[in-house]
Amino acid sequence: MDRRPKFKDPELAKALLKKIGMLANDLPEVRIMEVCGTHTMEIGRLGLRQRLPDNIRLLSGPGCPVCVTPGEVIDSAVAYARMPDHVLATFGDMIRVPGSRRSLEQVKANGASIEIVASPLQLIRMAEERPDTTLVFAAVGFETTIPAVARTIEIAAEKKLYNLKMLVAHRLLPPALSALCADEDTQISGFLLPGHVSAIIGEAVYRTIDALTVPSAITGFEALDILGGILSVLEMLTNQTAQVINMYPRVVRADGNPHARDLIHRFFTPVDAAWRGIGIIPQSGLALRDEFKAFDAPVLVTGASDLPKGCACGKVLKGTLTPPDCGLFGRACTPQTPIGPCMVSSEGSCAAYYRYERTEG
Repeated sequence: MDRRPKFKDPELAKALLKKIGMLANDLPEVRIMEVCGTHTMEIGRLGLRQRLPDNIRLLSGPGCPVCVTPGEVIDSAVAYARMPDHVLATFGDMIRVPGSRRSLEQVKANGASIEIVASPLQLIRMAEERPDTTLVFAAVGFETTIPAVARTIEIAAEKKLYNLKMLVAHRLLPPALSALCADEDTQISGFLLPGHVSAIIGEAVYRTIDALTVPSAITGFEALDILGGILSVLEMLTNQTAQVINMYPRVVRADGNPHARDLIHRFFTPVDAAWRGIGIIPQSGLALRDEFKAFDAPVLVTGASDLPKGCACGKVLKGTLTPPDCGLFGRACTPQTPIGPCMVSSEGSCAAYYRYERTEG
């Protein structure tokens, strides 16, 4: 008896590809943006771009939090790491991201105090054990990681651990979708919406985005999830409808995770925020509420250059270019010698293309 879950069935994948091909015959070029960096990596790993009809284009979006973190945040993290009696804590994928001059990895090699953590909750014990040290956490990420940061602040407040600070650079995905839809250069036909973020915010939130007027499907990360999302978008285009359809109901509920959403709301308030390579997006960032400002580590460095000269990460994140269109891709910019943030992150578009879709010559 075949006990494989239905969403891993290769025969179903073949059937979905056949349906996608049939629908594509009657459509012009279709530009579908996968917003999530995990989707980008899985699409590359599974070779899905090569299996789709020629008129179906999958574009990477700004769903890589490391990629959109402004240079001034990286520069500020570097500054904190070099201060006496300070330790800068960060997720591992931030360590090599270039700021305007140097990365955290480079200053760590020169003696700066940097700790890589898997969860911000690790900082509670660190703060208790090092009362004379100021611990600064680079709080980067979308709605998926924000609840853990909020919970960390909640515990720190209960324990009065005021040597723990947050360099807040969180970003919210729904406002970014509005900005992409309003940008005439993107010409997006539909969206594959992120499963992880949607598990927190829920499917209903998307229906409140007035600018989201193209077919959109919330999808998971198996091949069948992604193909099902693509088919759903094509069906809506064929029927000339535009809805948000939840293709990931085994994880995503209409109201998401109410407890996680409440944590975010209690500790943070939305603010206008810069996205690296894209610019300011209204109400797309978060700041600590006034009652928790004792845990805030402010940005110390302003005016940092957005992207290195020649780097096309901004256009890649908006879907107006693919990574191979950048003159640096695979030449000066590689995973071993990354120039732009999209090549550094494990969820970056350029890293995904380099690893799975690069052609020689």
